Amino acid sequence: MTQRTLGFIGLGVMGEPMCANLAAKSGARVLCHDLDAAPMRRLAERGAVPADSLRALAHEASVVFLCLASAQAAESVVEALAEAWQGSEGGRTVVDMGTTSVLATRRMAERLAQAGHRFVDAPVARMPAAAIAGTLSIMAGGTAEDVSALMPHFRCMGSDITHCGGTGAGQVVKILHNTVLFEAVQALAEAMAVARAHGVDGAVLLDAIELGSADSRAARVQGREALLPRHYPEGRFATRYALKDVSLALELAQAVGLEAAMARETAATLRRTIDAGWGDRYYPALYELVSGAPPRDAAND
Repeated sequence: MTQRTLGFIGLGVMGEPMCANLAAKSGARVLCHDLDAAPMRRLAERGAVPADSLRALAHEASVVFLCLASAQAAESVVEALAEAWQGSEGGRTVVDMGTTSVLATRRMAERLAQAGHRFVDAPVARMPAAAIAGTLSIMAGGTAEDVSALMPHFRCMGSDITHCGGTGAGQVVKILHNTVLFEAVQALAEAMAVARAHGVDGAVLLDAIELGSADSRAARVQGREALLPRHYPEGRFATRYALKDVSLALELAQAVGLEAAMARETAATLRRTIDAGWGDRYYPALYELVSGAPPRDAAND
């Protein structure tokens, strides 16, 4: 095991620029791996080293970062890493930077702990532009010692790092953070629909909101960039991923006997948005379901 070798698995819209920043700023050798060879080729031009296989990456890396689309994918990779490390010395660390259920997070931590390895959940917030700029918000769950050891690496990818508590706490905070945002965007969509129906320009509504107590990043970003022009591009945070996160929040609420009525309503709206064909589009597309406006064909939009 090489102490100064890091691994990064999952090179999607967020993972690729995160890995690029890690390679550029960490001073470490960074191995990267993905099922798609294209981002590995691009990262090779930016200082990362493509790994032919997950096993090859596991053999060399002392810390492995994951940025995967689902809990199932993350658990599968963690199991593969644990198997690859059988018979080797302990003390390696896996860092899950995707959004994963708390139950899956704790299973992965337990699986690695059995073999003497560490696990930290560190999901991220903010847009792909922040991943490119290295200004993500990172919410970490794990021991103070483990999170502290990772801080130099986190600072390569993010400008704001919060230690949220023990294992799973980072996921709890990230899931709830996203749910609050989706609820806020639904509230803005409803307000804009009502304003427009009464002849008020949506831009005027946003101006007033931003000058008052209801001002928010949601109004200034999702409101201005998506709701106002009714623009929901692919490649931004998709509606189907938003529903996944709200569903995780509902699981957290159910586990402690809370109804979470607003989250439940937002989940229902996101589900209807997906059913209407907007599942791969930027999630403010929920406006098309709450506005009462003439329906638009997502396929031809």
